[in-house]
Amino acid sequence: MAEKTNVMRILEKAGVEFSAYTYKSDGQVDGVHVAETCGIPYEKCFKTLVTFYKENNGKTAFFVFVIPVCEELDLKAAAKSVGVKRVEMLAVKDLLKTTGYIRGGCSPVGMKKPFVTVIDSSAEAQDWITVSGGKIGTQIRLSPLDLVKVINGKFDKVTV
Repeated sequence: MAEKTNVMRILEKAGVEFSAYTYKSDGQVDGVHVAETCGIPYEKCFKTLVTFYKENNGKTAFFVFVIPVCEELDLKAAAKSVGVKRVEMLAVKDLLKTTGYIRGGCSPVGMKKPFVTVIDSSAEAQDWITVSGGKIGTQIRLSPLDLVKVINGKFDKVTV
């Protein structure tokens, strides 16, 4: 078993069945490379993307999207899914302070604050998917139905 991460603790506390993949990182943190390194089919390996929307009152709302590693986020569909006019990708330099995670280790589970989270509807057709375990070198395999429940998220078509 991998070194226990906060993601694993949260899933255990919620009673979610999961397993962990660990891999040696060679510095590449893109999802396609992770899928290939771990032998995970692309359609089962999901990446976590963080977006934001500047509201009229000057406040910023953050939204999280979980999509297959080979897909691209459709920003218009993503904005519609969360009920705002538009969303923009969060800059990598702002990821840690916003979510508590770094690029390549960003998980939809266990962020600093609970954000509205949408999992691409393609996950519903899978018996299991993987997401980051909260640090580079760890992937978590679990049911997409368990994931959507534990993060209080929803499924929607948000890829191009």
